[in-house]
Amino acid sequence: MKLIAGLGNPGEKYEKTRHNLGFIILDHLLKDLKSVDQDKWEDNPKLKSEVFILDWQPKGGRRPEGSAPEGENQKIILAKPKTYMNNSGMAVSAIVSFYKIDPSDIWVIHDELDLPLGTMKIRFGGSGAGHHGVESIIKALGTDKFWRFRMGIGISKNYDEIARHKFKNTDDFVLDRFTTHDTRTVKHLIKRGADALKTALEKDMHSAMNRFNTK
Repeated sequence: MKLIAGLGNPGEKYEKTRHNLGFIILDHLLKDLKSVDQDKWEDNPKLKSEVFILDWQPKGGRRPEGSAPEGENQKIILAKPKTYMNNSGMAVSAIVSFYKIDPSDIWVIHDELDLPLGTMKIRFGGSGAGHHGVESIIKALGTDKFWRFRMGIGISKNYDEIARHKFKNTDDFVLDRFTTHDTRTVKHLIKRGADALKTALEKDMHSAMNRFNTK
């Protein structure tokens, strides 16, 4: 069993903001998986999240380490924490405790200000690098040994968004919506994020890293 947690903030106020990129990519992934019977999230107060339990059967390729035996579906828990970004660890730890999921089977997908817009990096372990959602998960689990899909929302060399819009700090920036200038790049990034998750599920994480990590 694996947990794929997309990070963000609940509520209409935060929809389509940079900080909700994890939510957005999980929504895209679920809609893209036409084989599932439904695409509606379940609000689960006990798990402090909106969840969708996916019965996953890889279509060819190597079966990911820790996956179900050949011919058996694997349970994949998709989750969007409702604890707000800075308390993401409360929801993730609740899910991990309930389903007894090993930290190495946790995949967290989140926005990353330290990466330029449109780029991405998959990595295992390490610090939260200033991302409060990831830091909350590390603190709640007592370990940093889980996978992260880091989706770049940062400033490109030729597009100084923060200066142009005079944001007071990075919090204002990540809680603002993407601009029309960003639309094409963001759509591509959302698709890449969902495709990277599918590649990791169908093959393995190293295949996803080799294909999607920005050089």
